Amino acid sequence: MAMTRFERINGLIDALSAGLVERRRHVQLALLAALAGEHTLLIGPPGTAKSELSRRLHTAFRDARYFERLLTRFSVPEELFGPLSIRALEEDRYERQTAGFLPEASIAFIDEVFKANSAILNALLTLLNEREFDNGAGRQRCPLISVIGATNAVPEDEVGEAFFDRFLMRLPVAPVSAAGFEALLKVSRGDTPIRPELALDDHDLAALAEAAGRVDLPASVTALLAELRRHCAEQQIIVSDRRWVKIVRLLRVAAAAADRASLSPWDLLLLPRCTAPDAERQAALFDWLTARLGVREAFSPALLTRVVEAFEAQLDLELKANDLDYDDSGRLKFSASAQAADIAASIGDAKGGSAAPRMTYTRQRRYGTRHVEARVGQIDDALARIGGYAEEIAQSRRDLDVYRAGNLWGDEALLARVAANLAGTAAAIGALADRLGSTREGFLALPRLDQDDARNDAVPAPVAHEGLAAA
Repeated sequence: MAMTRFERINGLIDALSAGLVERRRHVQLALLAALAGEHTLLIGPPGTAKSELSRRLHTAFRDARYFERLLTRFSVPEELFGPLSIRALEEDRYERQTAGFLPEASIAFIDEVFKANSAILNALLTLLNEREFDNGAGRQRCPLISVIGATNAVPEDEVGEAFFDRFLMRLPVAPVSAAGFEALLKVSRGDTPIRPELALDDHDLAALAEAAGRVDLPASVTALLAELRRHCAEQQIIVSDRRWVKIVRLLRVAAAAADRASLSPWDLLLLPRCTAPDAERQAALFDWLTARLGVREAFSPALLTRVVEAFEAQLDLELKANDLDYDDSGRLKFSASAQAADIAASIGDAKGGSAAPRMTYTRQRRYGTRHVEARVGQIDDALARIGGYAEEIAQSRRDLDVYRAGNLWGDEALLARVAANLAGTAAAIGALADRLGSTREGFLALPRLDQDDARNDAVPAPVAHEGLAAA
């Protein structure tokens, strides 16, 4: 039985990462970049398996030609693009013999890529972006699938930044951790052959590209991308329009490779490696995404807490409110002391004095049906909206479980963080709904008027609060 695309690529990831301690994530992302026709930059110190990863990657592609070169500040174009053709020179043509060099490679590894001079970097710009090489008077079409570059640091000069932008995937590489050190010592050197049925050929890549073109980009994912773009701008992370277009194509390839017909919000966890230039800012974007994916800011627990607190404060205010005391005829009652004062006032009038009767304010305020129904109705509306959002969160958690079960590219540690955030949000929303339900019961238990009438049972203004109104 033929393997699915998902099974083949998952098998490739397993084979390519076998024996590479703490490098499975790098293998995943470098392979994804190659499948999307993009390039990967490995940023880290020497001796961290950068070249080994590249050599293995080329075995994922059937009949792929591999090229590798270490550059220095003394490197010349011939090292990358081939020597000048003597025969062409005899015919007054300036051409290179490119056989066995970068212009005819499918997968290439260029170590210390930024140490090359500007002439080499400028020539590489066209080759990486256009898949073409200026050879003499004409342009030579190149079969390049992907280039993996390696560097210890990224320069800040203009040419270096332009070249840096050509690498869509930027992967910091650190030495093996203390936890993985023992496994590193036990690794046996040797080739890890790729089973023939796993290797991809030109037909497979074309079919994947066609499937990626059909992957749907939902409006919800578009909105998240726009939000992330604004966030990057606020954090002064420059992401060109060209890079955003390439990012969306890479996301579509990621979905198609996993046999999915639509992009998922969780796919956006790939984006920090494609947007932020260094490990520190990538980590900050991961934090933002893991807290943001699957939730709506309009229903954040902080906003809902203010809503609940507004209703609780209103209930407390109405429970403590005093009221004027009316008799059965609708006239204000007077307290016993006030009646005594009234008699004294009559005597005082006879003597030319005067005294005002005192009204009593000592009775707890009572409320009519219209008042209570208005308060309860507003709470019911808030509870219905919160309930709808709680179901949204529950659906997001179910969707995330399905995504994790078929996870091909996602970082499981990051997905676990998203799952924990959704679980925490669900618990907070449930607790706030319970508090609002208790407040509803409190309004229903308010002291009631013996008889409702329009004079003493007006419909109150809604409780003012932030949130929910525009949600």
